[in-house]
Amino acid sequence: MPARPGKPPRVQGPLTWGQVVRRPRMIGLLAVLLAFAALCGSLGAWQLDRAYARGDAAQQKELDAKLAAEEARGPDGLGTVLAPQTTFTGKLVGDLVWVEGAYEPDGQVLVPGRALDGRTGYLVLAPLRVSDDGTSGASWKSLSGGAPVVPVVRGWVATPEQATAAPSGTVRVNGYLQASEATDGTGHTLPDGQVDSVSSAQLANRWGGPIYSGYVVLRDSDPAADPAIAVLPRPRVEGSGDVNLQSLSYAFQWWLFAVFAVFVWWRIVRDQRDHENAALAGTTAAPDDAPPPGRTPQVRRGDDGIAGLPARH
Repeated sequence: MPARPGKPPRVQGPLTWGQVVRRPRMIGLLAVLLAFAALCGSLGAWQLDRAYARGDAAQQKELDAKLAAEEARGPDGLGTVLAPQTTFTGKLVGDLVWVEGAYEPDGQVLVPGRALDGRTGYLVLAPLRVSDDGTSGASWKSLSGGAPVVPVVRGWVATPEQATAAPSGTVRVNGYLQASEATDGTGHTLPDGQVDSVSSAQLANRWGGPIYSGYVVLRDSDPAADPAIAVLPRPRVEGSGDVNLQSLSYAFQWWLFAVFAVFVWWRIVRDQRDHENAALAGTTAAPDDAPPPGRTPQVRRGDDGIAGLPARH
C-alpha cells in the first residue's frame, strides 16, 4: 500500500544579523566585551591625564631651572628684553626684570574679579613712570612723549579698602613680565577707579604714553612693598604645558583595544550568521545527479535481466 504523502517540511529562510544578536550567548559575549572596552577606555583616560601631568611637571622643572639661572645672575633690565611700544612675545612671560621710576599715585586702579588661593578679590595696578629700564633711556629715545610708563601689579587685596597708596619717590621694582590682556568688551560700567583688565591699550588712554606692551607683576621692591597687599606668584602661560608623548601613545593604544573589542563581537556575530546560512543552503540544495521532478529514473538492466547486476560471461 503506497505511503500517504506527509506534510511538506517548512523551508526556513536565511538568518538575519538581528536574529543572531538576540541569542543569549551573543548578548552575554557583548556584555563581557563591553566591560573590557570600558576598562580600556578608563585606562586610556588615565594615561591621557598622566601625559598632561608629566608634561606639566617637565615644564615646571624647566621653569624652575630658568628661575634658578635668573636668580643666579640677577634680573634683566626691562628695556633690554622689552622696549616700549614693541610687540610682546609669549616667551617673555615670567621673565624676571627690574625697572626704576616713580609711581603716579593718582593713576592707581583696581582690577576686580581676580582669584588668589581660592578667594576672589582685586589686583592693585599702578603706573610707574620709568626713569631707568636698563638702557639709560635708549629704549625710548626715538619715541615722542618722553619717559614711558609701565603698568605694575603691586599685588592682590580682598577688598578695595586694603589697597594702600603706592610709595612716593624713586622705586626699584623687581618683578615678572606678563602679556597685556584683552579688554572685557562687555561694556558694563565699573565703579570709579576700577578697570576690567590689565590692557596696555586701555591704560594708555588713562595714563598717557608711551607704554610697554606688557606689564610687571611685582615680586619685591626698594623701598619694600606694603605687606597688606599680597604678592602674586610668578605668571606662566596657561595651557602651554607639554604633553608626554609616551603616555599619550599608551592612551591611544588602550582606546584602540576598546574599539577592537566591539569589532571582535561584531565579527563573531557576522561569521556565525554566515556559517549557519551556508549550512542551511547546503541542506536544501538538490544534489547534482538528482532526477528532474516528475521523471522516473531509468534502470539499466544487465544481460541476465537483473537490474543493476553485471552480465554473466
